[in-house]
Amino acid sequence: MKVKYLKLDRAEGPLIILNEVQDAVYGEIVDIEVSGGGNRTGQVVLIDRDKVVIQVFQGSSGISLNNTAVSFSGKPMEIPLSEEVVGRIFNGMAKPMDGAGEIFSPKSYNINGRPMNPIARLYPRNYIQTGISAIDGLMTLIRGQKLPIFSGDGLPHNQLAAQIVRQAHIVEQETGNFAIVFAAIGIKHDEADYFFKVFTESGVLDRVTMFINLAEDPVMERIVTPRCALATAEYLAFECDKQVLVVMTDITSYCEALREISSAREEVPSRKGYPGYLYSDLASLYERAGILKNSKGSITQLPILTMPDDDITHPVPDLTGYITEGQVVLSRAMYQMGIYPPINVLPSLSRLMKDGIGKEYTREDHPDIANQVFSSYAKVQEVGALAQIIGEDELSDNDRKYMGFGRDFEKKLVKQDFEEYRDLNQTLNIMWELIRVLPDQELTRIDPSLLVKYLRK
Repeated sequence: MKVKYLKLDRAEGPLIILNEVQDAVYGEIVDIEVSGGGNRTGQVVLIDRDKVVIQVFQGSSGISLNNTAVSFSGKPMEIPLSEEVVGRIFNGMAKPMDGAGEIFSPKSYNINGRPMNPIARLYPRNYIQTGISAIDGLMTLIRGQKLPIFSGDGLPHNQLAAQIVRQAHIVEQETGNFAIVFAAIGIKHDEADYFFKVFTESGVLDRVTMFINLAEDPVMERIVTPRCALATAEYLAFECDKQVLVVMTDITSYCEALREISSAREEVPSRKGYPGYLYSDLASLYERAGILKNSKGSITQLPILTMPDDDITHPVPDLTGYITEGQVVLSRAMYQMGIYPPINVLPSLSRLMKDGIGKEYTREDHPDIANQVFSSYAKVQEVGALAQIIGEDELSDNDRKYMGFGRDFEKKLVKQDFEEYRDLNQTLNIMWELIRVLPDQELTRIDPSLLVKYLRK
């Protein structure tokens, strides 16, 4: 028999507090009947003896202490899932918002996911092609990897996210089993309209599952949105054998919501007011990427976060960097130079790239040419610093060639039109073309047999 509690002790912000509660379970979902205000949903977030604190997804505004009935479900938040979710649009609570009706499934799934046994994980190998040269050539996205994009306010990370969703695919026979889960957290109406318009006009909406949480939605919904998206990705990957790419933007909005709720719960703050458990909370999202033994599917994550004041040491990008396998960093200086996508190659890297490129996966010359181009571009920065002191006219012939290489690198490889798709062969050919301006003695990172085959053919 379900027990209803008819009196609240307190209501503060998104929280309600009850006393004398028996057999409550941390994380379980609570049904709240508001007198004259319909039903709301909450989640148990703190248990202290017989006192229970509940986060209300829709906020506690309008809730009366005496005319509210609270009943405990005894289970965590679950959502119904089937293959019909592909091509659908949901809000942050996984409720349909495209007018196509509810998802009917005999089984519901816990949004907190299923922990992956480390022993059951497979090492990520094959790559996902994004069609963006700077990423595919120099920081290749490997299937099963988590590779965040570090951006800043005003930089075109939304356009980059939309372009990746539109262009990403796997170059294999199982292309039909490729799906994308897109989660937008705390975005404005015009941004939501932009994503919907781009996905519709490009014809990729039928392979995308969208979760849209708007800035005006309750703050608690931002905590739930990425978890609903990842639960969907796990279902598609491990029960439907699909290769799933999860794009989440903006993780910083998620962390701000976490900080706001932590403050309402009067928890002791840590760096910049964020809760001390921010690291473990982010890990509970990021570690849901990977490949499992005895499963044909995979989950690859591409979370996008904005760095306040472009500060890469801010807690959100700093902790994200510890958990994930690399990062793609967007540069405000390159954006002001008119370069799109403004990817700053030098601080960007993909730690799993070395194991997912080469003869068996991409092309035999990919590792060598990528190392050479990266090394040469690093040398450009040294030469550029020298040129600022003595002037470019005083540079040696060799250094002037490096300066020319740097300009061509940014304009021909990094710079790419929003509508432009480049396959990996095009990207690698551009990289070979770029290093032709450098003297042979500078090409120390390429096998001589590859120089003969690709540079002097």
